[in-house]
Amino acid sequence: MSSVRSAEATRELIDHRLDLRRLAGSEFFDDEAERIARLCHRMAERFARGGRLIAAGFSPAARSDVRHVAVEFVHPVIVGKRALPALGLTGESGGVSHELALATEPEDIVLAFGEAGDRPELAAGIAAARSRGCLTISFSELGAEWVLEPPSQDPFVRQELVETLYHVLWELVHVFFEHRGLLEGRTERRSHDAGASSFLYPFLAEREDDLDAVLADVRESARMKAAEVQALRVATLKGATAGLAEAAAAMRSSFEAGGRLLALGNGGSATDATDVVADFAWPPAQFGWPARRAIDLTADTAIITAIANDIGTEAIFARQIIAYGRAGDVLLALSTSGNSLSVLDALAEARRRELTTVALVGYDGGRVAAEQLADHIVITPSQHIPRIQEAQATAYHLLRELVELPPG
Repeated sequence: MSSVRSAEATRELIDHRLDLRRLAGSEFFDDEAERIARLCHRMAERFARGGRLIAAGFSPAARSDVRHVAVEFVHPVIVGKRALPALGLTGESGGVSHELALATEPEDIVLAFGEAGDRPELAAGIAAARSRGCLTISFSELGAEWVLEPPSQDPFVRQELVETLYHVLWELVHVFFEHRGLLEGRTERRSHDAGASSFLYPFLAEREDDLDAVLADVRESARMKAAEVQALRVATLKGATAGLAEAAAAMRSSFEAGGRLLALGNGGSATDATDVVADFAWPPAQFGWPARRAIDLTADTAIITAIANDIGTEAIFARQIIAYGRAGDVLLALSTSGNSLSVLDALAEARRRELTTVALVGYDGGRVAAEQLADHIVITPSQHIPRIQEAQATAYHLLRELVELPPG
């Protein structure tokens, strides 16, 4: 019998999982759109007064979100959007509550990632931040001022909804910088001009003194972005049914033969690689899956910066594949463009060393797809980086699930 799960069985699974995400996403963003809009306004006021975003979390999965939201704010990928100060705390220097106590200042925004099992450590940090005057946000009940909890018990669905939410917060907080007269403590009055990024905010008109009207536009934009990613999930996964089943079978065979997964990406995709490794090495307990051997090639900053400094950034992953990769291992590469030189060089090195290669890529797949540089390629057909990353999260979560399901 083939080790590849049948196309029909895979299609049924994907349809069911997409329905779960559609229902949870619609409920979440319909119910919370008003609060999301008001939270964007509150965050913009804090940033305008010199505050910073401080993301915190310490579980393997939470660390990926902490790093992801921090890099999005500090290094914006939307042309014309300002960089905003953000810091990620993951407990490496004495625990998250200790780090929050040392780092937070009164105008800061604390964004806490964690579930019920993380409560004592995170709750102590949130309590300290609130007492200092910080605006606090969490995605489960941890004592934060703003709690935005996804309506699902599935940890993968919850993580995907949270990722979309913090992308939406990042995208839409900028709207209020374009209406500075609506920020507390600001008196500048000028008409709204979204410039080169105006296509992202189709509902916004030239308003400077009508907060309710701008909040309504932001509210509608949040709902629209949630609908966009759901449509993109469908477009991604419907076109990848056979490819995901084949990739899962190859990964399962590798693990059963003693192989390992290596994962990589740049920027936000680096944090997604961290999430992939967390999902394989520390799977959610409720699923009962075995832990799988996995290495995050984005994790060691000393190795990455040494290679980048002495050889060049294009070699940061290829050199690690030379060090760690063995015939029979699997390399999973994430790229929103499909053109990053470090990713291309890594895929080439992996093939030379007889690793199975899997690539999740956006846009039209870039060079990875055009030149068939990976054995298994999943394309997310979009040019909007936040939505690409959100749909890719669904793809690798389903890939993780398919690895553990018997062929059928």
